[in-house]
Amino acid sequence: MTTSDRQPWRASVLTLFPEMFPGPLGLSLAGKALREERWAIEATDIRGFAHDRHRTVDDTPFGGGAGMVMRPDVVDAAIGAAVAANPGAPVIYLTPRGRVLDQALVRDLAAGPGLVLLCGRYEGVDQRVIEERGMLELSVGDVVLSGGEVAALLLLDACVRLLPGVMGAAASAVEESHGPEGLLEYPHYTRPAEWQGRTVPEVLLSGHHAEVARWRRARAEDTTRARRPDLWAKHLARQAEPTAGRVGRDDAPAQAAPHWRADSRLRAIPPSGDLL
Repeated sequence: MTTSDRQPWRASVLTLFPEMFPGPLGLSLAGKALREERWAIEATDIRGFAHDRHRTVDDTPFGGGAGMVMRPDVVDAAIGAAVAANPGAPVIYLTPRGRVLDQALVRDLAAGPGLVLLCGRYEGVDQRVIEERGMLELSVGDVVLSGGEVAALLLLDACVRLLPGVMGAAASAVEESHGPEGLLEYPHYTRPAEWQGRTVPEVLLSGHHAEVARWRRARAEDTTRARRPDLWAKHLARQAEPTAGRVGRDDAPAQAAPHWRADSRLRAIPPSGDLL
Protein backbone atom coordinates (compact mmCIF):
# COMPACT_ATOMS: atom_id res chain seq x y z
CA MET A 1 0.00 0.00 0.00
CA THR A 2 1.34 3.43 -0.88
CA THR A 3 0.08 6.97 -0.43
CA SER A 4 -0.35 7.68 -4.13
CA ASP A 5 -2.44 10.79 -3.54
CA ARG A 6 0.17 12.70 -1.54
CA GLN A 7 3.89 12.97 -1.08
CA PRO A 8 5.18 11.15 2.01
CA TRP A 9 6.18 13.23 5.01
CA ARG A 10 9.96 13.38 4.69
CA ALA A 11 12.65 13.40 7.39
CA SER A 12 16.19 14.40 6.40
CA VAL A 13 18.62 13.65 9.24
CA LEU A 14 22.15 15.06 9.27
CA THR A 15 24.35 13.05 11.60
CA LEU A 16 27.81 11.57 12.15
CA PHE A 17 26.13 8.21 12.77
CA PRO A 18 23.65 7.51 9.96
CA GLU A 19 23.52 3.85 10.93
CA MET A 20 21.41 4.87 13.96
CA PHE A 21 18.45 5.49 11.63
CA PRO A 22 15.71 4.43 11.28
CA GLY A 23 16.59 2.32 14.34
CA PRO A 24 13.44 1.77 16.43
CA LEU A 25 11.44 3.79 13.91
CA GLY A 26 11.71 0.81 11.58
CA LEU A 27 9.51 -1.17 13.97
CA SER A 28 5.89 -1.12 15.18
CA LEU A 29 3.53 1.57 13.85
CA ALA A 30 6.30 3.85 12.56
CA GLY A 31 7.96 0.96 10.73
CA LYS A 32 4.68 -0.12 9.15
CA ALA A 33 4.03 3.45 8.03
CA LEU A 34 7.55 3.65 6.62
CA ARG A 35 6.97 0.52 4.56
CA GLU A 36 3.63 1.93 3.39
CA GLU A 37 5.44 5.11 2.30
CA ARG A 38 3.37 7.34 4.57
CA TRP A 39 6.70 8.87 5.54
CA ALA A 40 10.30 8.60 4.38
CA ILE A 41 13.66 9.06 6.06
CA GLU A 42 17.14 9.75 4.74
CA ALA A 43 20.09 9.81 7.14
CA THR A 44 23.13 11.60 5.71
CA ASP A 45 26.66 11.43 7.06
CA ILE A 46 27.91 14.98 7.68
CA ARG A 47 31.48 13.77 7.12
CA GLY A 48 30.67 13.43 3.45
CA PHE A 49 30.75 17.24 3.21
CA ALA A 50 34.18 17.68 4.79
CA HIS A 51 36.93 19.25 2.67
CA ASP A 52 39.98 17.17 3.63
CA ARG A 53 41.02 13.55 3.25
CA HIS A 54 40.54 12.97 6.97
CA ARG A 55 36.88 14.06 6.66
CA THR A 56 37.26 16.56 9.50
CA VAL A 57 34.01 18.07 10.75
CA ASP A 58 35.15 19.83 13.93
CA ASP A 59 37.82 22.18 15.26
CA THR A 60 38.93 23.82 18.51
CA PRO A 61 36.75 26.63 19.90
CA PHE A 62 37.80 30.27 19.57
CA GLY A 63 38.41 31.69 23.04
CA GLY A 64 39.64 28.37 24.35
CA GLY A 65 37.82 25.81 26.42
CA ALA A 66 37.22 22.10 26.45
CA GLY A 67 35.96 20.04 23.56
CA MET A 68 35.53 20.66 19.88
CA VAL A 69 32.97 22.58 17.79
CA MET A 70 31.37 21.45 14.53
CA ARG A 71 32.60 23.63 11.64
CA PRO A 72 30.10 26.02 10.01
CA ASP A 73 31.30 25.40 6.45
CA VAL A 74 30.87 21.64 6.69
CA VAL A 75 27.51 21.85 8.45
CA ASP A 76 26.24 24.46 5.99
CA ALA A 77 27.12 22.29 3.00
CA ALA A 78 25.24 19.35 4.53
CA ILE A 79 22.19 21.50 5.27
CA GLY A 80 22.21 22.93 1.77
CA ALA A 81 22.00 19.47 0.27
CA ALA A 82 19.24 18.42 2.66
CA VAL A 83 17.15 21.54 2.04
CA ALA A 84 17.44 21.05 -1.71
CA ALA A 85 16.13 17.49 -1.36
CA ASN A 86 13.43 18.40 1.18
CA PRO A 87 12.13 21.85 0.14
CA GLY A 88 9.84 23.68 2.52
CA ALA A 89 10.86 21.65 5.56
CA PRO A 90 12.07 23.61 8.59
CA VAL A 91 15.67 23.10 9.69
CA ILE A 92 15.86 22.02 13.32
CA TYR A 93 19.01 21.84 15.44
CA LEU A 94 18.58 19.52 18.41
CA THR A 95 20.31 21.10 21.40
CA PRO A 96 19.75 21.48 25.17
CA ARG A 97 19.90 25.25 24.56
CA GLY A 98 16.72 25.19 22.51
CA ARG A 99 13.03 25.79 23.02
CA VAL A 100 11.55 22.80 24.85
CA LEU A 101 9.53 20.52 22.59
CA ASP A 102 5.83 20.22 23.35
CA GLN A 103 2.88 18.46 21.78
CA ALA A 104 1.50 21.63 20.20
CA LEU A 105 4.69 22.06 18.19
CA VAL A 106 4.73 18.35 17.34
CA ARG A 107 1.24 18.68 15.84
CA ASP A 108 2.37 21.62 13.73
CA LEU A 109 5.50 19.87 12.50
CA ALA A 110 3.54 16.72 11.65
CA ALA A 111 1.14 18.86 9.59
CA GLY A 112 4.02 20.20 7.48
CA PRO A 113 5.98 18.59 4.63
CA GLY A 114 8.66 17.10 6.86
CA LEU A 115 11.81 18.05 8.77
CA VAL A 116 15.52 18.62 8.27
CA LEU A 117 17.19 17.59 11.54
CA LEU A 118 20.75 18.48 12.50
CA CYS A 119 22.19 16.18 15.15
CA GLY A 120 25.02 17.90 16.96
CA ARG A 121 28.02 16.26 18.59
CA TYR A 122 31.03 17.41 20.61
CA GLU A 123 30.44 20.81 22.28
CA GLY A 124 27.94 21.84 19.64
CA VAL A 125 27.70 23.70 16.33
CA ASP A 126 29.26 27.02 15.34
CA GLN A 127 26.67 29.72 16.10
CA ARG A 128 27.14 31.43 12.75
CA VAL A 129 25.63 28.61 10.72
CA ILE A 130 22.72 28.35 13.16
CA GLU A 131 21.94 32.02 12.54
CA GLU A 132 22.67 31.94 8.81
CA ARG A 133 20.29 29.04 8.24
CA GLY A 134 17.66 30.39 10.65
CA MET A 135 17.47 27.08 12.47
CA LEU A 136 14.86 26.33 15.09
CA GLU A 137 16.87 25.24 18.13
CA LEU A 138 14.90 22.55 19.90
CA SER A 139 15.41 20.68 23.17
CA VAL A 140 13.61 17.47 24.15
CA GLY A 141 14.00 18.20 27.87
CA ASP A 142 16.28 19.55 30.54
CA VAL A 143 18.85 16.80 30.04
CA VAL A 144 22.15 16.52 28.16
CA LEU A 145 22.65 13.64 25.71
CA SER A 146 25.79 12.41 23.95
CA GLY A 147 24.43 13.75 20.68
CA GLY A 148 21.30 14.79 18.87
CA GLU A 149 20.48 11.39 17.39
CA VAL A 150 18.39 10.07 20.29
CA ALA A 151 16.56 13.41 20.47
CA ALA A 152 15.90 13.17 16.72
CA LEU A 153 14.41 9.70 17.13
CA LEU A 154 12.13 11.01 19.87
CA LEU A 155 10.96 13.95 17.76
CA LEU A 156 10.38 11.80 14.69
CA ASP A 157 8.41 9.20 16.63
CA ALA A 158 6.20 11.95 18.08
CA CYS A 159 5.52 13.37 14.60
CA VAL A 160 5.12 10.14 12.64
CA ARG A 161 2.44 8.72 14.93
CA LEU A 162 0.25 11.76 14.10
CA LEU A 163 0.49 11.33 10.33
CA PRO A 164 -2.76 10.31 8.59
CA GLY A 165 -3.34 6.57 8.70
CA VAL A 166 -0.52 5.72 11.13
CA MET A 167 -2.57 5.22 14.30
CA GLY A 168 -5.51 2.85 14.01
CA ALA A 169 -7.80 4.92 16.26
CA ALA A 170 -7.68 8.65 15.62
CA ALA A 171 -9.38 9.22 18.99
CA SER A 172 -6.24 7.98 20.72
CA ALA A 173 -4.41 11.19 19.80
CA VAL A 174 -7.26 13.28 21.21
CA GLU A 175 -7.63 11.52 24.57
CA GLU A 176 -3.95 10.88 25.39
CA SER A 177 -1.72 13.09 27.53
CA HIS A 178 -0.92 16.52 26.09
CA GLY A 179 -3.85 16.25 23.69
CA PRO A 180 -5.85 19.22 22.40
CA GLU A 181 -7.03 20.21 25.89
CA GLY A 182 -3.55 20.01 27.40
CA LEU A 183 -4.48 17.53 30.16
CA LEU A 184 -2.60 14.44 31.27
CA GLU A 185 -4.36 11.21 30.44
CA TYR A 186 -6.69 9.32 32.79
CA PRO A 187 -5.51 5.96 34.26
CA HIS A 188 -6.14 2.70 32.38
CA TYR A 189 -7.34 -0.72 33.54
CA THR A 190 -7.78 -4.13 31.88
CA ARG A 191 -8.41 -7.76 32.88
CA PRO A 192 -8.39 -9.26 35.46
CA ALA A 193 -10.97 -7.11 37.24
CA GLU A 194 -9.27 -7.88 40.57
CA TRP A 195 -5.51 -8.23 40.97
CA GLN A 196 -3.42 -8.40 44.16
CA GLY A 197 -6.46 -7.23 46.09
CA ARG A 198 -6.86 -4.17 43.88
CA THR A 199 -10.12 -3.77 41.97
CA VAL A 200 -11.07 -1.81 38.89
CA PRO A 201 -13.24 1.29 39.60
CA GLU A 202 -16.89 0.22 39.44
CA VAL A 203 -17.84 2.93 36.96
CA LEU A 204 -15.61 1.34 34.30
CA LEU A 205 -17.54 -1.91 34.62
CA SER A 206 -20.95 -0.24 34.49
CA GLY A 207 -21.31 0.02 30.71
CA HIS A 208 -22.61 3.57 31.18
CA HIS A 209 -20.61 5.49 28.59
CA ALA A 210 -21.52 8.97 29.79
CA GLU A 211 -20.52 8.12 33.37
CA VAL A 212 -17.26 6.57 32.14
CA ALA A 213 -16.50 9.72 30.16
CA ARG A 214 -17.20 11.91 33.21
CA TRP A 215 -14.99 9.72 35.42
CA ARG A 216 -12.14 9.81 32.92
CA ARG A 217 -12.40 13.57 32.57
CA ALA A 218 -12.33 14.04 36.34
CA ARG A 219 -9.31 11.77 36.74
CA ALA A 220 -7.47 13.58 33.93
CA GLU A 221 -8.12 16.91 35.63
CA ASP A 222 -7.11 15.59 39.07
CA THR A 223 -3.88 14.10 37.72
CA THR A 224 -2.94 17.22 35.79
CA ARG A 225 -3.69 19.48 38.77
CA ALA A 226 -1.58 17.36 41.13
CA ARG A 227 1.35 16.43 38.88
CA ARG A 228 1.67 19.32 36.45
CA PRO A 229 0.39 22.58 37.93
CA ASP A 230 1.98 24.39 34.98
CA LEU A 231 -0.21 22.49 32.52
CA TRP A 232 -3.24 22.93 34.75
CA ALA A 233 -2.77 26.71 34.79
CA LYS A 234 -2.52 26.74 30.99
CA HIS A 235 -5.66 24.60 30.74
CA LEU A 236 -7.63 26.98 32.95
CA ALA A 237 -6.42 29.97 30.97
CA ARG A 238 -7.38 28.27 27.72
CA GLN A 239 -10.85 27.44 29.05
CA ALA A 240 -11.37 31.09 29.93
CA GLU A 241 -10.54 32.28 26.41
CA PRO A 242 -13.23 33.00 23.81
CA THR A 243 -13.32 30.25 21.17
CA ALA A 244 -12.04 32.64 18.49
CA GLY A 245 -8.98 33.36 20.59
CA ARG A 246 -7.93 29.72 20.60
CA VAL A 247 -7.11 29.46 16.90
CA GLY A 248 -3.46 28.57 16.45
CA ARG A 249 -3.02 27.64 20.12
CA ASP A 250 -2.37 24.26 21.77
CA ASP A 251 -5.92 23.06 21.04
CA ALA A 252 -5.71 23.70 17.30
CA PRO A 253 -6.23 20.57 15.16
CA ALA A 254 -3.29 18.89 13.43
CA GLN A 255 -4.31 20.25 10.04
CA ALA A 256 -4.19 23.87 11.20
CA ALA A 257 -1.59 26.21 9.74
CA PRO A 258 1.79 25.48 11.36
CA HIS A 259 3.28 27.97 13.81
CA TRP A 260 6.62 27.81 11.97
CA ARG A 261 6.94 29.78 8.78
CA ALA A 262 9.33 28.69 6.02
CA ASP A 263 10.98 31.65 4.30
CA SER A 264 14.38 32.07 2.69
CA ARG A 265 16.04 31.28 6.01
CA LEU A 266 13.49 28.71 7.24
CA ARG A 267 12.99 30.62 10.46
CA ALA A 268 10.49 29.40 13.03
CA ILE A 269 7.59 31.29 14.53
CA PRO A 270 6.49 29.89 17.93
CA PRO A 271 2.85 30.06 19.10
CA SER A 272 3.45 33.41 20.80
CA GLY A 273 4.42 34.96 17.47
CA ASP A 274 7.89 35.87 18.68
CA LEU A 275 10.79 34.98 16.44
CA LEU A 276 13.04 32.27 17.80
